[in-house]
Amino acid sequence: MNSKEKSDLFWKEYLKLHPEAGEIYDVWSFGDNPRLAYELLELVRQGVKTGTASSYDLYEMRGETVPFLGGYSVILDEKGDPKVIVVTTKLQILPFDEVGAEFAYTEGEDDRTLESWRHEHELYFTREWNAINKPFNPKMKVVCENFKVVYMKS
Repeated sequence: MNSKEKSDLFWKEYLKLHPEAGEIYDVWSFGDNPRLAYELLELVRQGVKTGTASSYDLYEMRGETVPFLGGYSVILDEKGDPKVIVVTTKLQILPFDEVGAEFAYTEGEDDRTLESWRHEHELYFTREWNAINKPFNPKMKVVCENFKVVYMKS
């Protein structure tokens, strides 16, 4: 069974318990490598990580839907297996250099300070933008998404 089939089954399990959730959901993993996918998912599972940031412009370039309030996401582990379902509870789109300390703390990473958030996310966004031959820009729009876990499997 591939990741999509597993995610569909996982979502159907959730819908049996919560049919009001509807059919709209997204499937993704954290980061851009298996180590980050694992580490960040573990922070979610521990209740430490309740926020995530992504590049707004890349959604448009890839033809993907930007997260939205009340939207559900199935989060995959480093192997592509579904482990958690979250619902988006807060959303802001801000320039990278205007993301604040409160949001950085909700990401739950490193020492949870704005300084470490900016450092690590500049590295991450630089990798993403370099992959399409574009430079990182501190004025780039960032989707700052907060979520709560609504379903989890071990």
